Amino acid sequence: SRILKNDYGRGGAWPFYWGVFYQKGSHKNSSNRLDTCIASSHLRFGTGFGFDSNQAKIRFNKNCRENLPAVRDIIENIFSNGEYLLYKEGETEFDAAGIADIKSQSFTWQEWLSDTEMSKYSVTKVLPKSKVIQMSFEELVSQVSDVFNQLFPIILLAIEDDPMPKIFDYLEITQPNPPQPEYTIKMVVENTGFQESEIRRWVKAIRRKGQAIIYGPPGTGKTYIAEKLARHLIGGGDGFYELVQFHPEVSYEDFIQGIRPEPLTGGGLHYPVVPGRFLKFCDKASSRNDTCVLIIDEINRANLARVFGELMYLLEYRDNSINLSAGTSFSIPKNVKIIGTMNTADRSIALVDHALRRRFAFLALYPDFEILRKYHQREQTGTLVTGLIAVLNNLNDEIQDRHYMIGTSYFLRRDLEDQMEDIWRMEIEPYLEEFFFDQPDKYKKFTWENVSAKIM
Repeated sequence: SRILKNDYGRGGAWPFYWGVFYQKGSHKNSSNRLDTCIASSHLRFGTGFGFDSNQAKIRFNKNCRENLPAVRDIIENIFSNGEYLLYKEGETEFDAAGIADIKSQSFTWQEWLSDTEMSKYSVTKVLPKSKVIQMSFEELVSQVSDVFNQLFPIILLAIEDDPMPKIFDYLEITQPNPPQPEYTIKMVVENTGFQESEIRRWVKAIRRKGQAIIYGPPGTGKTYIAEKLARHLIGGGDGFYELVQFHPEVSYEDFIQGIRPEPLTGGGLHYPVVPGRFLKFCDKASSRNDTCVLIIDEINRANLARVFGELMYLLEYRDNSINLSAGTSFSIPKNVKIIGTMNTADRSIALVDHALRRRFAFLALYPDFEILRKYHQREQTGTLVTGLIAVLNNLNDEIQDRHYMIGTSYFLRRDLEDQMEDIWRMEIEPYLEEFFFDQPDKYKKFTWENVSAKIM
């Protein structure tokens, strides 16, 4: 018999019956899927892509390329029993006996992994009619489910941005992540110029509180020191660190989770709930044993109460879980630490509400020109910075607000002598012109023409 197909009223019929399993919130034609096809001559079941699944195909190809050694071992194990047919979509037909007629050529799994467009192929098992009708209901169900279980890692490669931890978990494979290189306190001190006692106090605060904000005026190296602290915290373990930068348009949906409309084939939209950057980070961190650090650069430039949502509760009560707005339960993994950076010239720390201040340790970072002196001595640049330091101290005295002082990072360059004039004219002067907009005499006092002789 022939079965009427669902093609939105345009008529026609298929000479087979088929059905698919696909990711919840997706669509059968826009995702990778587990599929079955019942024809008069045979039954086949396996995995392939829907015709409108470009994003899933891109993700699948990318994940396979980036994790090729591990993927090769998994695929080799799947194909080891020789029962699967690997064929290219649109180039294969099945005859009356259920035998595949591959128009171009048959492919081995080794050739498949070397193809840059692997997602054009389907993996299936074919049972001829003569074998199917001899099987009991239980035997048939068992055989199909076994195949689906074996092929499910291929599904994960197409639907996950970071699929390998979930694949290893699914296959119950212990796959230790390589340890991060050691990055000791002394290395942090050497690379930043800060006092060892201060670095140790900051590390202790981050570990105790779970989250901290490094705040200070521009040019004090907040992001730089945050990355060095993160490298120390993950050093020697299997953790990792990532950096995300906030801006005024960052939302709860971007950071925690939100609905993302996606078009459906044939018209209309569906609205899956998609995890944001922090949930993805925590999901990845949950597969690690050691500390993982998320650096939030310019944390105060976003509307934090709106962006964090329920996270405000979890930051204070780290051992608890809470239902998110979409109804799913969430808790912050114990190994997750957060380091924020805050430019006080952009928005004063006094404007940060007490609810946020209570949840973070605040680490002040103000200009320390001894760091500038040590840097040029250590790097043996030959640049004398005594005059520059005297001008900067004088300038910061005129600014009279520690939140807006000029820091050292502008001048931590080996080629400072060659770049000094451009740095001052193009970076320092525009900042001073804005700050002293109602005090033109002070601004003029610190233009390049008036300070160059003292600096150089």
